[in-house]
Amino acid sequence: MKHIVLRFCLLVLTICAQRAAAQVNPYKDGTPGVTGYRAEVMAEVMVQEDKFTRLAEAIPAEKYTWRPSADVRSFAEVFLHVAGANYNLYKLVGTPPPADFNPQGFGKSTTDKAKIIGTLKDSFAHAKAAIKAMPEADLGKSMDWFGGKITERGILLFIVRHAAEHLGQSIAYARFAGIVPPWSEDQEKKQPEKPKQN
Repeated sequence: MKHIVLRFCLLVLTICAQRAAAQVNPYKDGTPGVTGYRAEVMAEVMVQEDKFTRLAEAIPAEKYTWRPSADVRSFAEVFLHVAGANYNLYKLVGTPPPADFNPQGFGKSTTDKAKIIGTLKDSFAHAKAAIKAMPEADLGKSMDWFGGKITERGILLFIVRHAAEHLGQSIAYARFAGIVPPWSEDQEKKQPEKPKQN
């Protein structure tokens, strides 16, 4: 009986260890060399990339200049602002922006839907490459930050939070403009159809 219990315990421990290892690098593309905190950031960035891209694709081209009021960014400007941040902020953790990137006026550089979607995709590729290139040992490095100090770990957190805020903004814009975010549509399609009442 003791042998059966021991074997069962070893089996449970093996399964737990395999699941823990899978959680260290949780995404399916098998990005090598990205572990721990960077893997968690990478997973979040990949979710944001998917949602920004799908939402940008769902918005009609003629709505890209729409804004809820004159003093806030349009759809196009929000998407370009996020792309610009992806290019510009990762220099703080060691990856400079592309040589042809000019932050001056970038947020208003185009209203063309196809160009903006392409820019968003390219900027997220840049972000993922920056996370991958960042040494795990650098996460604790400290730097000056708005009159205080922050670590490179904190910079990654700030970048993810910044994009999440603008994703929420874009979702609110879409809803206000009568556009259902694609992932919400996906959920609605999965819901069982309600029986019709006579």
